[in-house]
Amino acid sequence: MFTIDHISQIHASVKLGSNFPQYVQDLKTLGMAYYDVFACDGHSEYYSTSRERLESPKKYPTIGIASKGDAHALRRTISLHQLGSINFLTFCHEVASAGVKYWRIDVTHLRCIFYDMAGHEILIEPIPHPQPTSILAQPFKSPLFKPMAHQTR
Repeated sequence: MFTIDHISQIHASVKLGSNFPQYVQDLKTLGMAYYDVFACDGHSEYYSTSRERLESPKKYPTIGIASKGDAHALRRTISLHQLGSINFLTFCHEVASAGVKYWRIDVTHLRCIFYDMAGHEILIEPIPHPQPTSILAQPFKSPLFKPMAHQTR
């Protein structure tokens, strides 16, 4: 079973929104199935593929959640966060204002689902597959290079 320290070490590698798909893949290798992040105080609940549960402490004082979900405002907030225009705390305040009680990062099905106070889905966002981070991780293809045929003498 993974620990909060394992998750924190992986999370430390996320510097930009473009790193998020790799972060999700790394969590998957730990045996995580999904995790929920609660907008009210930033705490997370992590669930393993074997149905074990782990909870992180809250990250900030409790804030209120709007009673009605606003998918349009939520999309705008997500876009700003993906561009790096707003930090995590601002993101949490904005999604709370858009009526999000919590969001689920579904590591297994590569999607992020935002839920309102009644537990209804407001928005589902796909998580892209990570891009290779190194030229060495990509197969070598060159129009100038053609493998030689094996010749027998």
